[in-house]
Amino acid sequence: MKPFSYARPGDVTKAIAQGLSSDAKFLAGGTNLLDLMKENVERPKRLIDINGLPFNRIEETTAGGLRIGALVRNSDAAYDARIASRYPLLASALLAGASAQLRNAATIGGNLLQRTRCCYFYDTATACNKRSPGSGCAAIGGFNRMHAILGASEHCIATHPSDMSVALAVLDAEVHVTGSGGERIIPFSNFYHLPGDTPQIETDLKAGELITAVVLPAEDLAAHHTYLKLRDRLSYAFALVSVAAALRIVDAQINDARIALGGVAHKPWRDREAEQLLIGEAPAEATFARAAQTLLREAKGQGHNDFKIDLARLAIVRALKQAAAGTPQSQVDKRVA
Repeated sequence: MKPFSYARPGDVTKAIAQGLSSDAKFLAGGTNLLDLMKENVERPKRLIDINGLPFNRIEETTAGGLRIGALVRNSDAAYDARIASRYPLLASALLAGASAQLRNAATIGGNLLQRTRCCYFYDTATACNKRSPGSGCAAIGGFNRMHAILGASEHCIATHPSDMSVALAVLDAEVHVTGSGGERIIPFSNFYHLPGDTPQIETDLKAGELITAVVLPAEDLAAHHTYLKLRDRLSYAFALVSVAAALRIVDAQINDARIALGGVAHKPWRDREAEQLLIGEAPAEATFARAAQTLLREAKGQGHNDFKIDLARLAIVRALKQAAAGTPQSQVDKRVA
């Protein structure tokens, strides 16, 4: 780990001013950043501790939704009674991520910004366009079992590791940020970037901007939802494939459908065309299979991860069946229901 200086500003304005430096990083829970610093992947000269800023509350919005401060701990969000009852999909995704100890430290804002767990990204002796633009992508042609099957490019096939973000994509959340140019709202569908030829640019955040909150709109998707996460071991692992699904069923017909995939792309993967196939249909396995086929129509394996295409197809159908039946996947007994 390289030497660095440390600051703990007492207000947002000072934090933003200090964060404008290209060699500065904001520090919240530190559950990912400190690991990256130990591996010399991140080498900031200055850490700006934002834990004293007023972003640690969950509040009602005037529109009937919830505003979750960026410094709210993942565990606190998962067990908040309002989230558990009105947005159980988000609570489930949070509980599916990491271990209890990490959830107690990790923050909502930090969860959004965690970096890929690609082994080549972490290994500074290998080529990685995300870590060192223009150096190449060692995962292409290398060991790529955990890598992307959707939205990848010739420059990067890494996946985004967040479980929470997959649920937020389904819930049409907003990311509220503030910076030297003032406050702005980023629709969740625009927050993450696909790799293209600039995989080092991962989000829509500008230099020095700070996430202040995630805002959830008023929704009626609690009755028929699930977060299904398939991984190598049940105790604690990143997703090979995960599915966040939410349906609204009226008179035995689907009148709203949301599906997002995790573990398969550079961002939570959502396909409105596949969702539209479900609207007006009865919740039946054949209908779910057609939606899965459409959602994965552009999927492409990289060799070791070819199996993820079939795994994703099965997972989508299983998740939709769970959601339709009102029997969401348990995050206590993680065996697939």
